[in-house]
Amino acid sequence: LKMSWFWFYLPLHLLMTACLCHSIKAPTTSSQQSFKTDLFNFYHSLILADGKETTIHLLKDIPKRYYFVLEEGRALAPFSITVTPCDVPIEWSIFVHKASASFLGKAARGDRDTHEVSKSQKASSMVSIIFNYKGNSVETYMGMSSHSALYMLEFLSTERDTHITVYLTTDTTSGHLYPELPMDPRIDVIGIGHTTVTLTWKHSPSVLQHRENIQYCLLVNEKHNYKSLCAAETAIRSSGMKLPPTLALSLSPYLLEPQQVMILSNSELSIINKASSGEVRQICMGTKNTYTVPNLSPSTQYYFDVFVVNLLTNASAAYTGAFARTLEEPEPKVMELKDGKVTQVVLDGKKQKFYSLQYQARHKKIQFTFQLCRGQVRVHITKNGKTVALENISGLRYFSLKGKLLDTYLVQLRSTEVTNSSVKVQVSPHFHKPLFPLLPESLKIKSFSKLRTCNSVTIAWLGTQEESKYCVYKKRIEEDQVWMELRSADRCSGPESRHKSEKVLCKYFYDINLQRAVTTETIQGLDAGTLYLFDVYLSGPSGIPVRYHSKVVKTRKKC
Repeated sequence: LKMSWFWFYLPLHLLMTACLCHSIKAPTTSSQQSFKTDLFNFYHSLILADGKETTIHLLKDIPKRYYFVLEEGRALAPFSITVTPCDVPIEWSIFVHKASASFLGKAARGDRDTHEVSKSQKASSMVSIIFNYKGNSVETYMGMSSHSALYMLEFLSTERDTHITVYLTTDTTSGHLYPELPMDPRIDVIGIGHTTVTLTWKHSPSVLQHRENIQYCLLVNEKHNYKSLCAAETAIRSSGMKLPPTLALSLSPYLLEPQQVMILSNSELSIINKASSGEVRQICMGTKNTYTVPNLSPSTQYYFDVFVVNLLTNASAAYTGAFARTLEEPEPKVMELKDGKVTQVVLDGKKQKFYSLQYQARHKKIQFTFQLCRGQVRVHITKNGKTVALENISGLRYFSLKGKLLDTYLVQLRSTEVTNSSVKVQVSPHFHKPLFPLLPESLKIKSFSKLRTCNSVTIAWLGTQEESKYCVYKKRIEEDQVWMELRSADRCSGPESRHKSEKVLCKYFYDINLQRAVTTETIQGLDAGTLYLFDVYLSGPSGIPVRYHSKVVKTRKKC
C-alpha cells in the first residue's frame, strides 16, 4: 500500500496525545479548546473497538485507516484481528509504531521545540509493517502487543465500493465471537443422485461445547462458493433478491421478501430466494452434520457452503465449500400406443418433464384424439423425426395425419402450468369409428338472466345431428369456492363421479338441422340468493362422456 510515513506519523502523534489527554491541563484559550475538541472527535472516529465486530464501508481506491492501543499498564498481551471481505478482494495491512516513554510524555505535554521535526523523523523510522494480505478470504492475524506500541490498520478496495467486517479482541480467555472450525473444515460429498446431493462435515468444537447456542446453516447455489456468510448475503442482494441480514440465522419469517419462500419441516428451516439468475437456498438444520439436499435439477452443477453460526451473536465461520454435479436424467420411457386404446397421462407441472408416447402406423391415414382432463397441456407430434403438429390443447382435439405404412409417430406431452395436468390420448385409423361422441360447435352452457327467479334458473346448450344422451348436474357452492371449483374440475370424469343428490335429469336429444340443435332446461327447487354450479355431460354410442364447460349461476335474492 502506498502511503506517506509523515502523514502516518501525524495521526499517531495526535492519537498518543489524545490517549494521555486526561493528564493535560485544560487549555486557556478558545483556539486551544477548539483544537482539543477536534482532536477528541478525530480520536474517537478512528479508534477500532475492542471486542466488537465493526462494519467498515470502503470507497474504491480510497484507503481507510483505523487505530488501536492497549490499556495503560498492560506490559504485554495477545490480540487478534479478523477481517471478513463481504464482496470483492481487498488489501489490508497492519502497521506498528513503537515510541519511547519520553517521547510519549513530551507529546502529552505538548512540547513543541525546534527539535520536533527531527524527533518526528526518528519516530517515523520506528514505523513498520507486520502483516499484509490481499484477497477475499476471511483472515485472522494473531500477535503480541505492548503498551508502548500503537497499531494502524489500513484497508483498500481497488475494484469497487464494498464493505467489510473487522473484529479486534485483546481478551483471548473468555471465548470466541466466531464459532470454531474443526481441524479439517472440508465438506464431503458422500452421495449424488439425479435430484439430490448428500453432504457431511466434521463437527465444530463449538457445537460440542455450546450445543444450544450453535447451529449449522447450508447455502446452495449454481454460481460459486462463498467464503463467508457476509459475502453470500451481498451477492444475493446484488442479484436483485432483497435478503434481510442474517435471515437464515435469526430465523425471522416476518422478514421474508415477496421473492422468498420459507419452508419449515422436521425442525429444518429452508429459505429459497428467487431471481432471474437462479435460486439460492438457505437451510438451517440445527446441529446435524449430515444432510441430503432435495429437489435439485438433474445434470446441474451446484455449490455448497456450510456455516457454523453462533445464535447469540449472529457471528459465523465458513467451512471450505464443495461442489457437485447431479446425475443426468435417464431417457424417459416411451409408452407404445395401440389402435383404438385410450391412454390417460398425468403430467407433473413442477418438473416440467415431457411424457413420450410412440405409435407405428399400420395405415396410411390415422387420427390422434386428445381430451384435456385438467390443467393445460402442450402437444408435440413428430413423424419420423419431423414435426407435424405443435400446439396447446383445450377440450377435445383431433389431429388427422397422412403418411406411409410403418411410419413412426412420437407424441410428447408437457404441462404448461406449475400444477399437474391430465390428458386422455387415443390413436386409430382415420376410417375407424370415433371413440368420442360427435361434438357441437361449442361446449359452453348459457344462462338467461331475465329468466332467473328466486328458486329457478334456465340454461341452454348446443346439441348435434347425432342422437346422444345429456345429463344435467347441479352443485351448491360458496363465493370463495368458485375459482377452485372451475380450476380443479376433471373434464374427463363422467356422471359416475358425481353424487346422486346432484343429479337433475338426463335426456336424449338431436336435430338434423344444426340451426335448431339447441335445448333448454329450467331447474326448479333452488334457494334464493345462492350460487350453483351446473354441468352437462354428453354421452355418445361409445359411452365415453364429454363434459361441457361448467356454468356458475346465482338465483335472485328477492322476487
